[in-house]
Amino acid sequence: MPVKFSTVAVVGRSQDARVTGPMALLVGFLDKQGIKVVTAPDAPADLPATQVPEQDIAQAVDLIIAVGGDGTLLHAASLAGSEDVPLLGVNRGRLGFLTDVTPDDMLDSVGQVLNGNFSRESRLAIDAHVQLADGSSREATALNDVVVQRLGSGRMLDIRTAISNRFVNTHSGDGLIVATPTGSTAYSLSCGGPILEPGMNALAIVPICPHTLSDRPIVIPSSEEVEIDLLARFDTSADVTVDGRRLAELAPGDRLTVKRSETSVTLLHPPGYDFYGILRSKLHWGRDSRLRDAPPPDAEER
Repeated sequence: MPVKFSTVAVVGRSQDARVTGPMALLVGFLDKQGIKVVTAPDAPADLPATQVPEQDIAQAVDLIIAVGGDGTLLHAASLAGSEDVPLLGVNRGRLGFLTDVTPDDMLDSVGQVLNGNFSRESRLAIDAHVQLADGSSREATALNDVVVQRLGSGRMLDIRTAISNRFVNTHSGDGLIVATPTGSTAYSLSCGGPILEPGMNALAIVPICPHTLSDRPIVIPSSEEVEIDLLARFDTSADVTVDGRRLAELAPGDRLTVKRSETSVTLLHPPGYDFYGILRSKLHWGRDSRLRDAPPPDAEER
């Protein structure tokens, strides 16, 4: 029996002209299917949808459709929280590793999902816990990555890293990334990190602009816990961000701990989803860089 999605949330940056049109089209399509549609309060008021505060969306719906780029889907994942509401991404951004539904195929793909014709994928998430020297703490969950990076001055950081209480290295540079397999194609990739297949139970620890060129990314089991301390150094401070959202400022004496979350994020994919096909398309593998407008070699296959 197909999965019944009776209430669906449509989220996106409604002030973005590239998003408002597809959002309105999608909301109208869902409404005609007899599905109750939920949007955030900043969505256009003339849509046939019920506006619900963002913090209440996960409790009100069976499915969240994110219209925009990967950042929009990451935001949708934060709305889902621990409710395990599945997510479907429609790409109106640039790269779109997570939002794999194209605008041209949007209605057909959503229709397929509503009819139960989809694959379900569970993506691991990570919890960041910052224990501050004053006794207070900050916590957040990431689907992509937890990043420690220099703040304010141009001076580099000295970051001491341990894995499950085993000292690894003191990284000197602009910062450090702890990335999930999902986040391995994000900031981590631009810093020279490895691409991890989404189903792997692994994390990547990736230095940002390391002062020592032999300081390379490493891959560890997701069962390990990463402990990060900022060492004292003149005129330096660090920022901790979780999926691009600022969590806390890190100072010497504070500690950041990153470990696998007990919750996961469920992504839905319409028929034809292929992770390696997305890599070929987004990273232009097999394409002559001198022929910028040429289709990829396997364009006929897709």
